[in-house]
Parts: sequence; structure tokens; C-alpha cells
Amino acid sequence: MKRFAQLIDQIDQTTKSNDRIKYIVDFLHDVNDEDKLWFVALFSGKRPKGIIKTSLIKEWIVEITNLPEWLFEQSYHVVGDLAETIALLAPDQPKKGVNQDTLSKIIFELNTLKDKGENAKKQFVKNFWLTHSKAENFVFNKLITGGFRIGVSQKTVVKALGKFLDKEDNTISHRLMGNWNPKEVSFYDLLVSEDANDDNSRPYPFYLSYALEGKIEDLGDPSDWQAEKKWDGIRGQIIKRDDELFVWSRGEELVTDKFPEFNELKENLPNGVVLDGEIIGWKNNAPLPFHNLQTRIGRKTVSKKHLEDVPIRLIAYDLLEFNNKDIRQQSTKERRNLLEDLVKTNASDTLLLSDALEFNHWDELKDIRLRARELYCEGLMLKKKYAPYGVGRKKGDWWKWKVDPLTIDAVLIYAMRGHGRRSNLYTDYTFAVWDNEELVTFAKAYSGLTDQEFKEVDRFIKKNTVDRYGPVRSVKAELVFEIAFEGIAKSGRHKSGIAVRFPRMSRWRKDKKAEEANTIEDLHQLLNVYGG
Repeated sequence: MKRFAQLIDQIDQTTKSNDRIKYIVDFLHDVNDEDKLWFVALFSGKRPKGIIKTSLIKEWIVEITNLPEWLFEQSYHVVGDLAETIALLAPDQPKKGVNQDTLSKIIFELNTLKDKGENAKKQFVKNFWLTHSKAENFVFNKLITGGFRIGVSQKTVVKALGKFLDKEDNTISHRLMGNWNPKEVSFYDLLVSEDANDDNSRPYPFYLSYALEGKIEDLGDPSDWQAEKKWDGIRGQIIKRDDELFVWSRGEELVTDKFPEFNELKENLPNGVVLDGEIIGWKNNAPLPFHNLQTRIGRKTVSKKHLEDVPIRLIAYDLLEFNNKDIRQQSTKERRNLLEDLVKTNASDTLLLSDALEFNHWDELKDIRLRARELYCEGLMLKKKYAPYGVGRKKGDWWKWKVDPLTIDAVLIYAMRGHGRRSNLYTDYTFAVWDNEELVTFAKAYSGLTDQEFKEVDRFIKKNTVDRYGPVRSVKAELVFEIAFEGIAKSGRHKSGIAVRFPRMSRWRKDKKAEEANTIEDLHQLLNVYGG
């Protein structure tokens, strides 16, 4: 545990990827295979669920420190992270001598606590706090709260593992995909063994695009590129192997049971096929707005009404495996030809082909992009015809050229402190528009401003706080911001009755007074034109 805590501290002290890779490789050399495996699990999103209620954890640290509860809460609000707050408050009393608590040993002991009573959990947790360093306590607190999120990209972890094992990054990324469980597999079987590819459900790492921000003409010859509509759904892979069908989301969640419509593909698709595409609501021969699809996301069971109201389709735009063979290294054009033949010869109501748009000049695509919302899409995807299917986010071969966002001018009325490096600043804001003489909320946003602008807004909030509701500050309604967003829909969560998708601050309207901000009627006009 001490060695793992040291790694976390090293990672936190630098933003340089090469340094982080070196620290991870050194760590892997120093620890046993069980710790290696749990490192991979934690940094691949397979962290253990929290086994102790947050309210109890707060109660126990207050007992140890003898702090008034209100003072602990204020400290927590300032720090912004429960694990870090407790690590800072707990006595820094590491065990004397060599610390034998390995990462895997602590996780094993935490797992055994699940079925034990509150007193046993309390004794174990308090004993750890009182006998370990601040760095170890920080990591331990992350584990017991189920909130282990450390700012290291999957790409950095993959590169470090590839360097340590002398394997290609693509191979490492693929083996980390799927439904593996750190309690049921060894480090060797997961990443070293040559027989590690026997999981029929394992998907491929998704290839991701960058936003096109320059001129489209900078991409060169239009004939080198394939263009498609950018669909607004859930990125997914459908896998058919050995007469079994699996559906994966981009978030590496197995969602087969949530989309029973795809069961018919068991009969229609041949074995040894992996499709990449967009899972989308589809009715009356047209895509449904994303908020309709949201009514089915996250539900444990899908009712007959859901199936009738929001039928699902897969709009396939790539083929990653064919005849049980990984074909990602073939060119986009070659994979596209195979995909077209596959969809054509295996017709299904639930499987659609993402049409390749015909164009000879960039100006033709510009016109299509301007009509994107009329065409029920977010914009265009541009893919190099002779490029392979990559891993992760990479510039050069895939670009997303989205339609310009919708915007509204809104007033900041509530604020909360941020997290991580922004935990001492108010950076999370709630915005409102006018409904006659009243301001009604419709969106929250925490991105889009420069560091200097955040500091300036923070100073305003601290000087102009009207009221306090726990960590939330109500502020004078004076600051106006242009809020950009991708979509708009009806909602019962906001007082305005409207919700927007992916809101962010596109600019600070210092030229506007609060009374000049937009109204609820302006939002309803956007809803009538662009909402579902």
C-alpha cells in the first residue's frame, strides 16, 4: 500500500506523460502480480464499490479528530474531496518499521468487511487511519468510498503496460476491454498469456475522433475522404461469436439486456462479426431525439411501453471483425466495402447502414453540414479512406465536424466550489433566464472560461453571496454568460421545464446587464424548432 500511495503521489506531482509512464513502469517492477492486477483494475474503471456509507465515514473521522461537525463540513466544502479531507485531518502516524500492507491485501480485507457489522467496519477503518501516513490514508479513503478516480488517462496506463510487458499498445488496449473481473483472473492470464483471447464477449477499443476546428480545405484532396452523418445516439459495438450476441457501449458497459431488439441479429448475422456504430432511437423511418433514448438508458428492465415508444436501431458505420478475423488494420475503404455487403446480405429491421455521402468538393459538404439539424444529425464525420481503425483518440484520420451549437444568454444565480485543482474556487455554476420578473434555472455549467476568468468570477461570488445552502452559494443576479449547448428538450428537473444537452460557457457577456438576458420564451422558441 505504501508503494502504491507513493505512485499516486508521484503521478500527482507531474503532468508530463513520459514521467508518469516511467513511474508506473517502476511501480510494476517493484510489486507482486496481485498488486499489478489491482493497479490495472483501478485505472481501468473496475474499482471496488464503496462498502461503507459516507455518513458513517464522516462520523468516525469527527470522533477521531474531536472537531465540531460544522467545522468538518466547512473543511470538506473547501477541499472539495472527501478522501483528501479525511487524509488531511487524520493523525499522520505511519506504522514503525516495514509496512506489510500491500494494495491487494487491503482490498482483500475490505472485501471481507462487506458482510460484517458496523462495529467491525469502524474498528478496521479507524485503525487504518491511525496507523498510516497521509498518502496511504488518501488512497485508502478513495477505496472505501468507491470513488477511486485519479487523473491518469487510459492511454498513459496502456503505454506503461506495453513498455513493461514489451507488447503493442493495441494488444494491451484490446485485452483490457470486456467483462473481466480482478477477483477471477490473474495478471498473467489477462495480459501475458497467449491464450488470453478466449472471451467471446470481448469488444475492441473504440476509435475516437477530434473536432475539426480549422478549415476543411486543410484536409487536402476531398477524394481521399469518406463523409457520413454524425448520429446523436450511444456509440456501441455488436458482437456475434459462437452463436452468442453481445452489445457493448463505449463506456465498456455490457448492455445486451437493455436492447432486446438486437436479439434478432443472432439469426441474421454470421458468426465472427463485430460491428461499430450508433445505437439510436428510430421511429417512422427517422431518428428520434436523444432525450427519447435517455428514457431507456440506465433502466434495469425495459417495459413494453419503452419498446413501443422508443424502438432501437444500430446505424452501423464500421466493421472491426469479419470471419473471426480482426480486420482493423485494413483501410476504411476495404472495411466499408465488407460492411456494405454484410448489411445487404443480412437484412434486418434493427440494423441500418450509415450512408456514405457523395461529394466532389468541400463546398458540397459545407451545405450539408449547415442543414445537419434538418437531417436529424449533429454534423458530419470525416474519415480517411486509406487509414486503419485506430485505438483511442488520435488526430489525423477521423474528424467530427459538428454543427454550430445553440446559444442563449443567461444569468448566473448559484455557485459551488470546483474539484481537484479548482477546489478553492467557485467554478460550478447554475444559470437562469427570465420568466416575466422571475429568474428560472435551466442549466449548470463548469467549463468554457479561462483560469483568469474563473478567478475573477470567484472574487465576485465571494463578495456578492446572498445566501448559503450547504456548499451552494446564492449570488446577486448580475453576471451574464452566453451558454452554448448541443440540444434542447422538455424536462421536469428544472423549474423552467427545459433541459439542454452539454451546456458550457462560450463567453462572458460583460457587455450585457442581467435584465438583458434571454427569456423563457426564447428557450421555448428554440425548443419548438430544435427540440423533440
